[in-house]
Amino acid sequence: MKFLDQCKIYLKSGDGGRGAVSFRREKFIEFGGPDGGNGGRGGDVVAVAQDNLNTLIDYRYRQHFRAQNGRGGAGRERTGADGDDLVLRVPVGTEILDESKEVVLADFTRPGQRVVLLPGGDGGFGNAHYKSATNRAPRRFAPGWPGPEAWVWLRLKLIADAGLVGLPNAGKSTLLARVSHARPKIADYPFTTLHPQLGVVPVHDREFVLADLPGLIEGASDGAGLGIRFLGHVERCAVILHLIDGTEDDVAGAYRAIRGELAAYGHGLAEKPEIVALNKIDAIDPETAERKCRAVARAAGKGTAVLPVSGVSGAGLAPLLDCVLSTIESARAAADRPAVEA
Repeated sequence: MKFLDQCKIYLKSGDGGRGAVSFRREKFIEFGGPDGGNGGRGGDVVAVAQDNLNTLIDYRYRQHFRAQNGRGGAGRERTGADGDDLVLRVPVGTEILDESKEVVLADFTRPGQRVVLLPGGDGGFGNAHYKSATNRAPRRFAPGWPGPEAWVWLRLKLIADAGLVGLPNAGKSTLLARVSHARPKIADYPFTTLHPQLGVVPVHDREFVLADLPGLIEGASDGAGLGIRFLGHVERCAVILHLIDGTEDDVAGAYRAIRGELAAYGHGLAEKPEIVALNKIDAIDPETAERKCRAVARAAGKGTAVLPVSGVSGAGLAPLLDCVLSTIESARAAADRPAVEA
């Protein structure tokens, strides 16, 4: 299944049914009267979060969605049938924005969450509604109210426990394939990963979800490379796993480049808990690996520990995964803890 994390669609709720003009024509009833029923209500446009979806590909080849219109009223004061609701099923983590991408209409963070995006139009009154002591035979009726319409953007932000970030060719896909059953594309050229990949990582008797995000470059927050689009997926992660290529000459500069992009993007990415790992230690000697770990630690500051690992040989992965899991649990516990008022 192809991955799609952003698309634009057109929505239209159902129009209300028109009211009826009708009069009673019954035997043995000397004076009839108006008995036109009201029109039915148009269907709503509803979005529901599904926990078994992880892409918006269903909206790639169909962009126009319309709810059913209400049926018209009928004689004998029969109200028209309401139109069926149109239900859009989206993955958990989806945001729905207006056409300008400036207003968030809905944010789905849990399975089963349901939001009415566009209410259906009300049905019109039939002539029975307008009868009175002074107007006993009204021929007046009301057409149904039209349902609103809108173009909206669907934007998916994957909900993962930890997000892998780093420059292209830092070995993120190799690490994900090593620690989980995910099978991302792995090659020796930059930007191998074009779409986020998810993997479930088992650690002892527990597990967490790790997201491999496309490689970032300097200027990503301004649209360079694969751009700002994939930085949004990091927003949902509890922990950032920052992977640095140990074969780089300037490992400290590589660390600062990614941290600068996270800070420039905003949305709290720079404040998220971070674990830093120096990858590909199997390709360098131990003394060089230790020296580069110290250089990254100085660039990170605040007593940050840099873990040496290898996604190919598996060296150092056990303590790294233990550290990631404990940091995730601490971050989730802090997020669930109610704020204490001063």
